[in-house]
Amino acid sequence: QVQLVESGGGLVQAGGSLRLSCAASRRTFTSYNMAWFRQAPGKEREFVAAISWNAGRKLYTDSVKGRFIISRDNAKNPVYLQMNSLQPEETAVYYCAAKWANEYVTGRENEYAYWGQGTQVTVSS
Repeated sequence: QVQLVESGGGLVQAGGSLRLSCAASRRTFTSYNMAWFRQAPGKEREFVAAISWNAGRKLYTDSVKGRFIISRDNAKNPVYLQMNSLQPEETAVYYCAAKWANEYVTGRENEYAYWGQGTQVTVSS
């Protein structure tokens, strides 16, 4: 059923870092664009970062530019989100998502057909 599995979430202090991972379950996503979204309590899910199937293109939401890095291992298929200088307002469930690849990477939630269950990131003050 769920074909993406996130890991690496946890509790960090403000200013700290975490590295999230997303791995395939029951299928591979080598030919897919991948993305990270997050949803804070009581708020809508928002786009964080995306990466093309070959890692040639990346897209970040403005609030994380310069602090977060999305990457992927095309040989082994995982995708990562390195999150630096985390702030309390970034406490959220972080979701991995996938779409069949084309030349564009987007932050449009409705373009991503495959989703993980999410991993909790909590940033304390």
